[in-house]
Amino acid sequence: MAKQIIPKKHAMPHQDPQVRAKNFSEVALGYTEELAVAEAGRCLNCKKPLCKQGCPVSVDIPEFIALVKERKFDEAAKVIKRTNALPAVCGRVCPQENQCEKFCIVGKKNEPVAIGRLERFVGDYIINKEEVIEKAEPTGYKVAIVGSGPAGLACAADLARLGHSVTMYEALHTPGGVLMYGIPEFRLPKAIVQKEIDNLKKMGVEIETNAIIGQIASLDELFKEEGFDAVFLGTGAGTPYFMNLPGENLNGVYSANEFLTRSNLMKAYCFPEFDTPIKIGKKVAVLGGGNVAMDAARTALRLGAEEVYIVYRRSRAELPARLEEVEHAEEEGVKFLFLTNPTKYLGNDEGWLTGLECIKMELGEPDASGRRKPVPIEGSEFVLPVDVAIVAIGQGPNPLLTKTTPDLETNKRGNIVADELGKTSKEGVYAGGDVVTGAATVIKAMGAGRTAAKSIHEYLMSKSQV
Repeated sequence: MAKQIIPKKHAMPHQDPQVRAKNFSEVALGYTEELAVAEAGRCLNCKKPLCKQGCPVSVDIPEFIALVKERKFDEAAKVIKRTNALPAVCGRVCPQENQCEKFCIVGKKNEPVAIGRLERFVGDYIINKEEVIEKAEPTGYKVAIVGSGPAGLACAADLARLGHSVTMYEALHTPGGVLMYGIPEFRLPKAIVQKEIDNLKKMGVEIETNAIIGQIASLDELFKEEGFDAVFLGTGAGTPYFMNLPGENLNGVYSANEFLTRSNLMKAYCFPEFDTPIKIGKKVAVLGGGNVAMDAARTALRLGAEEVYIVYRRSRAELPARLEEVEHAEEEGVKFLFLTNPTKYLGNDEGWLTGLECIKMELGEPDASGRRKPVPIEGSEFVLPVDVAIVAIGQGPNPLLTKTTPDLETNKRGNIVADELGKTSKEGVYAGGDVVTGAATVIKAMGAGRTAAKSIHEYLMSKSQV
């Protein structure tokens, strides 16, 4: 029997790096119909598809890919949408290489099937089409969703389909959470997210913006005064961490949260059409090595910075960012300073940042996480002249809500404690996503939102039988 020869993974078309480094249009252009069908043809349609176990929302991957291969794109979309309400989003921002594609059988000896690219193709194909929204009969129950990020959106979609009345509360002026304020336009266009939010509204979900639960109303007031029967908390991780270095309060030192939020929600990417209060220096240092750091560095470059540095205390091998994001940053001209740790911010008499004092590092023994611990090299201090520094070393939950709810259990990091079904210590209150786990991925937050929706539905239905 002749051995099956599997062709190489089909490359994703991209904007030229020299061009895209100066605009906010999407970098990856998406598969054409022909490319999508050809890539779907690489799938072996395994009898035991391991790819499904890598998907936090359990998309039936072989089934939708088989339909793409047959050019049945509408049917493929229905398969994905059974478990994933946001395919056009997830196809763009999920770390597929560490999830579904990691388990792909084709990937054992060849490059794995481009599952994420195919999901994006299908999501884009149906995004402008009118969807037939199937909903159960109204149950008469009201559910509040606090936070309109990935966890809240997924939870709201499932609960609305099940016939519950859903109201979503968003603290900022635009719904979408991190999908809108955190991820740059060149990675995830706002119009894509807006379409998904519009679909939720068509399902009957009400969205209230500029509504900070914990300030305008407590959780108890949502139950007692607003008449909600259950609440889902998907407030994410929006409080930035800092390094507590000397000079941290100098002008020109940003958290990545603030820098990206100003750029995204205040439309700095449309300058000069929109005037945004954000200082863009000539030389910018971004501290950290994750996806948020890459987003901040690439945004600074597009906003007009002449030189942008990623300052990371470990080596290239330890970078937590997606390989694709690192490669894109390098292609666009971002410079990487590995094994470098900042120790102090330097400023002038007017209180503006002028430089970043750093020390070179070497890798020692592994730490608790298994990664080799960076150790300072004595006498290797140097100053990096920069006028903007962006701190991207992680973030935690906002304490506004939990401070006003003493009977809601939290851990020492301030994350809400919830079981595997999303149930918290407070009756009728469920939680999921980054506010429970700490900063993680969009799809994992969505998985938590869907799990909580199922739990909430069962909780409400059990009340009916009492």
